[in-house]
Amino acid sequence: MVPQASRLNNVRYDIRGPVLRRARQLEAEGHRILKLNIGNTAPFGLMAPDSVVTELVQNIGEAQGYSDARGIHSARLAVAQYYTTLGVPDVGPDDVYLGNGVSELIVMALQALLDPGDEVLVPSPDYPLWTGAVILCGARAAHYRCDEQTGWQPDLDDVASKITKDTRALVIINPNNPTGAVYSRETLLGLLDLARRHGLLVLADEIYDKILYDGAVHESTAALAPDLVVLTLSGLSKTYRAPGFRTGWLLVSGPRREAAGYLEGLELLANMRMCPNVPSQYAIQAALGGPQSITALLQPGGRLRDQRDHAWQKLNEIPGVDCVKPRGALYVFPRLDPDVYKISDDQQLVIDLLEQQHLLLTHGTGFNLDTPDHLRMVFLAGIDVLDDAIGRLSTFLSTYQQ
Repeated sequence: MVPQASRLNNVRYDIRGPVLRRARQLEAEGHRILKLNIGNTAPFGLMAPDSVVTELVQNIGEAQGYSDARGIHSARLAVAQYYTTLGVPDVGPDDVYLGNGVSELIVMALQALLDPGDEVLVPSPDYPLWTGAVILCGARAAHYRCDEQTGWQPDLDDVASKITKDTRALVIINPNNPTGAVYSRETLLGLLDLARRHGLLVLADEIYDKILYDGAVHESTAALAPDLVVLTLSGLSKTYRAPGFRTGWLLVSGPRREAAGYLEGLELLANMRMCPNVPSQYAIQAALGGPQSITALLQPGGRLRDQRDHAWQKLNEIPGVDCVKPRGALYVFPRLDPDVYKISDDQQLVIDLLEQQHLLLTHGTGFNLDTPDHLRMVFLAGIDVLDDAIGRLSTFLSTYQQ
């Protein structure tokens, strides 16, 4: 018998957990599953810009050997230049690490920082890889509250109350997955002031920084705090519709001398993986420097804008369901009124939904929310598909009891 490592005992990644395993079983039995559980653009016909794909293809011959452990110079330079235009001072290619998606870089960033017993401030709800990676390092995720009544903005008093002598870092996910919140400048400055007062490393997950609606403005966390060490993470998966390229980046800004030991550890981990996937690195310069085709999808009449509006409206028409209108990202995060739906186990709810309606969504506690009353739905599908999905959900909820 080969046992599982004990350090995995409390690690969850429910986006690809038991519910997805059940979906695969149903597919193996011949059922067709409508999957609105993951922000994977390609299955919905949202493809990377031609210029990005062309650059990768044309440079494939140059990508057969290892690159620098941090990534190819031209791509790292393009990332540094992009953040310079956002107002981040004094950054260059040596401050950039490329990775096999942001996911790899999240794990690396935390492995280089944390010892057993350390704590990291992580939003609730969160993108669950952050919590899982913290636990894998033997540390503890201290979840701070984001307030649905204020459009899912972080509750600064709650953040402050969670800081202890063991707190090492503050995670900011903006625009937020799963809520679609875009944080105000005031909120960000409040978070950064707490990091400043308590000497915390700031980890800014900004993968959705250009996917914004209704005039929402994304503020670069690093630009707001040039006096703090900030790690900004983003990549090609969402804005440039290339999640399968597995191409992300991490930018280090602020007073790097104060983090010299940490950065040595980060470089060690980068070296240990040899280098990130080389072919897709050639797409970065074309993406950041080329036409920003995502913009047309976000305006009135644009596909993503219309699908967001439609999904939000139709969900709010279901009795006992209400949903904050997302201002960024690719998800709606509706709430099931506990007075109408007596749900004690939301994972069981989505399994029952899957089995009865062959619709795959993700439950709110899978994002480390502490109440079983939310679901996440991806709105990448066309309006006709969204109508089908929300109709299935409405039919299911009309008779569901737990």
